[in-house]
Amino acid sequence: MSDNKKTITAGRKQAVIWIIALLPVVLVAAVYGKLPPQIPTNWGVDGTVSYGGKSNMWVIAGMAPFLAGVLQVLPYIDPKKRNYRKFLEVYQSFQLFMQVFMLVVVGIILTESFWPGTIEVSTVITAMCGILFMLLGNMMPKFRQNFFCGFRTPWALANEMVWNKTHRLGGKLMFGAGILGFLGAFLPWERAKFVMLFVPVMAATTIPYVMSYVWFRRLGTDEEKGE
Repeated sequence: MSDNKKTITAGRKQAVIWIIALLPVVLVAAVYGKLPPQIPTNWGVDGTVSYGGKSNMWVIAGMAPFLAGVLQVLPYIDPKKRNYRKFLEVYQSFQLFMQVFMLVVVGIILTESFWPGTIEVSTVITAMCGILFMLLGNMMPKFRQNFFCGFRTPWALANEMVWNKTHRLGGKLMFGAGILGFLGAFLPWERAKFVMLFVPVMAATTIPYVMSYVWFRRLGTDEEKGE
């Protein structure tokens, strides 16, 4: 694909991202007058639901276009901004899924505001988080050195080989954590759902960070031996 076609495709995809990002605001504006004074804003690990004033919907819905704006600006202020061209398609796919995620969250809150108990919220959110981590697992090996996406350890940023090894390992672990989190979403116990998602994700983020340091140190040792 030529650079011109890539630019046009990227522009169209970014436009779709913005359309989805604005949908939560449009939805809230359409139904705000009919919303009850108190709406569900948080679902605890133990299944308890917290409520807040309906004006909170503007903040929740506004997070979608705010996130879209931040993610679009980051490549321009990153010292390694040239590398984004190498994984722009993956970066935009991440943005797209995040906007879909935000749209679903707003949809859940609106549905539960009008018809409480309609959705098994913990199951839906946990399953979507599992899918998110599976997608991240597939994306990680394609990320190139940058200061905002991926495992931005000082050792990975200092050496491209360490960066690549860290993200290959992180991708596999993230994908595995996503599978466990997705399967855990269908367990009948609320705390078990949380554990099945949180524990594997913590391991998937911690292990690559440690190994990044180990690989960097080994690289330095090998270079010293070569001298």
